[in-house]
Amino acid sequence: MPTLYHHPMSSASRFVRLIINEYELEADLVEERPWEQRRDFLAMNPAASLPVYVDDSLHAVCGAGAIAEFIDEVYGVFKRDRRLLPDDSLERAEVRRLMDWFLVKLEQDVTRFLVRERVLKLIMPKAQGGGEPDSKALRTARANIRQHMKYLDWLAGNRNWLAGQTLTYADFAAVGALSSLDYLGEIKWHEAPRAKAWYQRIKSRPCMRPLLGDRIRIITPVPHYADLDF
Repeated sequence: MPTLYHHPMSSASRFVRLIINEYELEADLVEERPWEQRRDFLAMNPAASLPVYVDDSLHAVCGAGAIAEFIDEVYGVFKRDRRLLPDDSLERAEVRRLMDWFLVKLEQDVTRFLVRERVLKLIMPKAQGGGEPDSKALRTARANIRQHMKYLDWLAGNRNWLAGQTLTYADFAAVGALSSLDYLGEIKWHEAPRAKAWYQRIKSRPCMRPLLGDRIRIITPVPHYADLDF
């Protein structure tokens, strides 16, 4: 059985878990703490970044984008109307653009700071970057999230799904990031009602259930995290 090396608060890891679940594939989940720089993990991915997908032939595919493309080529072509990467080249380009937006830009502007300061620093030894949260980083991330939510609200209000008419990788990339922020109670959903309605549609899908059951030992989710009608 394939193995996915992940961390439960990693947006990219959550994205890959969602598409595996949506396609009803199987994979063993191994929680990885990349800051520990495990020798075996570095042998698979010298960049020490998550996620890493190891297939049945023990070949490692590193990074959310590469894993998504791999899964599409191996499994997506057989999904027909359930395929998460469209056949049309322009539609595929838009999906990839939004994947980059949520897994790279949102990560750089918001997610990595909030997750690192509020969660990871409490887990990491001081020598590896652990310690007290940086209040300036938190303020900056919380200011940045407002523009991202405005854009998400526009996408959700003007398209059936984020990249167009069908559910795609773009939606799951967004959910990968937003679900970790929602776990921490960092999203003001009342300010983005159309984005909230879109998220509720995704949240009710069976592929979300394992993520909604996630619990981080050092911090509990906000009360509405697993509520489908929040």
